[in-house]
Amino acid sequence: MSQPISDEPVPPYVDPTKPSIARVYDAFLGGTDHYEVDREVVRKVTRVAPEAVDLAVENRAFLIRACRYLAAECGITQFLDCGSGLPTAENTHTVVQRADPRARVVYVDNDPMVLAHSRALLAGDERTSVVAGDVFEPEALLRDATVRSALDWDRPIALLQLGTLHHYNGEAVRTRQDIVRAYADALPSGSYVAISHFLDPEDEHSGTARKMEEMFLHSMMGSGTFSTHTELLRLFDGLDLLAPGLVRCCDWRPDGPRPEPLTAGRRCIAGGVARKA
Repeated sequence: MSQPISDEPVPPYVDPTKPSIARVYDAFLGGTDHYEVDREVVRKVTRVAPEAVDLAVENRAFLIRACRYLAAECGITQFLDCGSGLPTAENTHTVVQRADPRARVVYVDNDPMVLAHSRALLAGDERTSVVAGDVFEPEALLRDATVRSALDWDRPIALLQLGTLHHYNGEAVRTRQDIVRAYADALPSGSYVAISHFLDPEDEHSGTARKMEEMFLHSMMGSGTFSTHTELLRLFDGLDLLAPGLVRCCDWRPDGPRPEPLTAGRRCIAGGVARKA
């Protein structure tokens, strides 16, 4: 794990006694924007499954390939990135604006550190905006003034929910499928929805998936649900899945042949991209 930020002094907008999803992912990715409480989550999960770091690595790699495909191959120039996380190499705006400099990106997160870092990084970038919001409250988010004004809602938009929905714990109120449907209903025709999610592969690696789930859920972070392929397919109901469908993230339009055998971690996160007719 790379050298983290010092726990002292702590910015006034950060609570270092509670883990942050964004900072935990940053720790998994070998970043530096995390605290001891975040590192403890990583340690607990990797004690059960050392390959758990691959969940974060494959999620990031899927984001890069999906965004590149949507911008370069599908001609999408508008992206709503929900739960964007801490800035790292190859962020959404970097990938899509390389393919098309006209591309606009709206990042959404509710983590104060994410918002502060992103706004500092993107200061002066007229084509990229950062919004504070709850990505599990689509109706409120879609009413946000910046979300409405920064994107043209008469033209196709790519909605990204990458590594977010498995952290939703409000199933008793509304399901993950309800959340995706609310976003999809609001998107213009010809838009796309990209989702990645922790996967229970229902094979000899299911035990590892459920052990990782238990560690995530019983850590101070309190979220990180693994779902089966059938359960995840329901998230795309009413949308047209693009080839190769809902697959392990590492198998979604890979850049080349697989250089090494799959670890349990790489088998336990899936992704897909679908189009709204």
